[in-house]
Amino acid sequence: MDDPVLRVQSQLTARDRILLGWLYDHGVLTTFQVANALFPSLDFCQRRLRALYQLRLIARFRPQRADGGSYPYHWLIDQLGAEVVAAARDERPPRRDHARLERRRWTSTQTLTHRLGVNQFFTDLAGHARTRPNVRLRQWLPEAACQRAGTFAEPDDPVLVRAYQPRIRPDGYGVWAEDDKVIPFFLEYDTGTEQLGVLIGKLVGYRKLFAEIGRAWPVLFWLHSAARERNFRTRLAELPPVIPMATGARDHAALRGQSPAEAVWAIAGDGEGRTSLAKLSVLALNTPESLVSKP
Repeated sequence: MDDPVLRVQSQLTARDRILLGWLYDHGVLTTFQVANALFPSLDFCQRRLRALYQLRLIARFRPQRADGGSYPYHWLIDQLGAEVVAAARDERPPRRDHARLERRRWTSTQTLTHRLGVNQFFTDLAGHARTRPNVRLRQWLPEAACQRAGTFAEPDDPVLVRAYQPRIRPDGYGVWAEDDKVIPFFLEYDTGTEQLGVLIGKLVGYRKLFAEIGRAWPVLFWLHSAARERNFRTRLAELPPVIPMATGARDHAALRGQSPAEAVWAIAGDGEGRTSLAKLSVLALNTPESLVSKP
């Protein structure tokens, strides 16, 4: 019997496999996000997306604008694409209705804007790395992976650490590598709709995680606007140091034409201006022992 997964394997490039994995893990990407992250030109990207679509590896939809016209194509994993990813990862095959449920989830969800914003952050990092030597987005994990036991454990960690299930709900986790620096980080993507107290309340889960595993990494708050960032930092200044963290404002970065990899980050408790993502490695290196040791 002809196996469609085996049939398409020889037609896939390494870049195709990265894209399929992203769509499987992170739900939906626009044409422009895919092009920026993975391709040297928009035209090349569009041709390849059409080819993958014709192979039925990916699906697409095009939301309508309220004022007329439509947005660019939004791309999703199709059933065959999900089966290819699962096979490559040596995982159980996805449910037969996996692609249908994903289409329903993202074409009707009210959280589509938030998801696209989160994915914009990571594809901007990938696009920054694509055009520079010795720079790479090594890892990009979704929220669900961050909640699994053992995700942040090392092989030589005690059993209790490897069995610990994090009580955090980040919008993503990444590992950024630049020259000789490697920076793991969590992302909290703010749309400007939550109370600032809700954002501050998220710090507790990170503190518990860092205390449990005995190491800490920066938590990045990517805020809706510079004004909201100022208000958030004012609230943080009233608190004792809880976790290593930095803040950035999307409108500030956009105005300067900067990506999240560049000097858009202000370290909490530090008034020394903005620094790049790579230089946030100092947060992990200088984390007080009290934040990563169990009480």
